[in-house]
Amino acid sequence: MEPGEDMGTGDQQAQVIVVGAGPAGSAAALHLARAGVDVTLLEKGTFPRDKVCGDGLTPRGVQQLVRMGVDIDAPGWMRTKGMRWVCGGRQVHIDWPSSGSHPDFGLTRSRHDFDDILVRQAVAAGARLCLGTKATGPLTDRAGRIIGVSTVAGAGKRPKNYHAPLVIAADGASARTALAMGLERDPGKPMATAARRYYRSEARTHDPYLELWADLICSRTGRDLPGYGWIFPLGDGRVNVGLGALPHRGHGTVDLRATMDRWLSRMPSHWELREENADSPLRSAALPMGFNRTPQYRRGLLLVGDSGGMVSPWSGEGIVQAMEAGEVAAETVALALHRPDGPGRERALHQYASEVNRRWGRYYRLGNTIADLVFARYGYRPLLNRRVMASPTLVRTLARLLTHGTDAPSDDLIDSVVRGVVRMVPAPRTRPGRAFDASRR
Repeated sequence: MEPGEDMGTGDQQAQVIVVGAGPAGSAAALHLARAGVDVTLLEKGTFPRDKVCGDGLTPRGVQQLVRMGVDIDAPGWMRTKGMRWVCGGRQVHIDWPSSGSHPDFGLTRSRHDFDDILVRQAVAAGARLCLGTKATGPLTDRAGRIIGVSTVAGAGKRPKNYHAPLVIAADGASARTALAMGLERDPGKPMATAARRYYRSEARTHDPYLELWADLICSRTGRDLPGYGWIFPLGDGRVNVGLGALPHRGHGTVDLRATMDRWLSRMPSHWELREENADSPLRSAALPMGFNRTPQYRRGLLLVGDSGGMVSPWSGEGIVQAMEAGEVAAETVALALHRPDGPGRERALHQYASEVNRRWGRYYRLGNTIADLVFARYGYRPLLNRRVMASPTLVRTLARLLTHGTDAPSDDLIDSVVRGVVRMVPAPRTRPGRAFDASRR
């Protein structure tokens, strides 16, 4: 995709500015444009581009793609039947549920063109895209409310300001816009690291299951990896192989490269997961988890995706949450803009944080606790013990919990049990000073 034509130096106006054109930003821009909102989408890079990711989508993610109008039957998409869990020499297969509330299949696709597909949908819906445009800081009024962003554009780094009464920060784990507005990361919430590499593997590229390994050993400490490894088929002759780690404070960091090398040495030779078949370098990235940056709305700024620490503390999944949050943010903003500027609009905008917490607050709160007490200390092996792996009911229950596939009403007993467990978690309490106050607009 070529850079947008709007490359002049004069200031630009919009109703909403979205910073970052990843899944969260593209989803927000698309849904805003469909609602008739004048939205400008700023992206510092160009497309297509590579991103560190597992490249796998659960049925919940497929549902979001359908809602965005993406043609998931086009070439390049590969459907998956479910997950395969491997631990201690045992393996189990868990097919995606067929309850009807979500699609009964998952998808894989490389992030190299996944983001390009989404941003094209946003542009087709009417969003203005400015590529090669890096946001350098927020523009604020005298009350400290964001009213736009300053940028530099193109190879010459031409300065340019974009003005809007509302800004959606979708600038990823760096969260530069949020940080510049005083929204710091909560160090008590989990922050994982993931690494992935592509390999050419005809033996595994068409595997209908996403494979997860829960018995990896850290090369440096000899302890269980505080995370899991994955092998995801792409259907184009390649597989995405990676691992994620959530180090415990007392155990130190994990050498992801050496740990992956140790893991891959266990693989059968016909899988071809060896250095000579590597199709990319090993790349890593941070995974901000469990709502580790709040509030999700403050002074005209909404946080979506990794900028708001929305990666699941249960599984490390982040694309689904990013797209969902983008849609929720867009709906909130579109409705709020129909109100006159003032306290009424501000109350409507605060509903974004309320809706995000209604969807994920209890689930993430429980996940943060489990991540701290179990995943970061012992990895996933304790959950996938012999008794669990031998029980289809326990396996399916755990799978629904890890993938958060149970939020729709259902007659399914497992769904009811999982939702009941999550509902038992106390709702997050609003921190002092974060309730709405019209005087602090």
